[in-house]
Amino acid sequence: MVEKKASPKGKTVRVTFELPAEVAQDTVAVVGDFNEWDTASDFMKLDSKKGVWKKSISFKPGNVHEFRYFIDGAEWRNDEAADRYVSNPYFCENGVLEL
Repeated sequence: MVEKKASPKGKTVRVTFELPAEVAQDTVAVVGDFNEWDTASDFMKLDSKKGVWKKSISFKPGNVHEFRYFIDGAEWRNDEAADRYVSNPYFCENGVLEL
């Protein structure tokens, strides 16, 4: 799930990324052009009460970003709630956030 919420003055858009807890055993990272595709940053936290991995990141409005999830240090996954998808050089697709 991807949920977007603009700040009251419209200077930022807070994006909350969420995945079901069962998709990962240990770690999930939100990885994209906004963090130089660094698989060691922007780790999601497990909310065991709600049964989800969750992470919120603030962005500037009007920008477009590509992203994917990196699960347990081995698996890449897209979010079905991405605004659209674009091909990447690794013969698969990246999700796109349109802010």
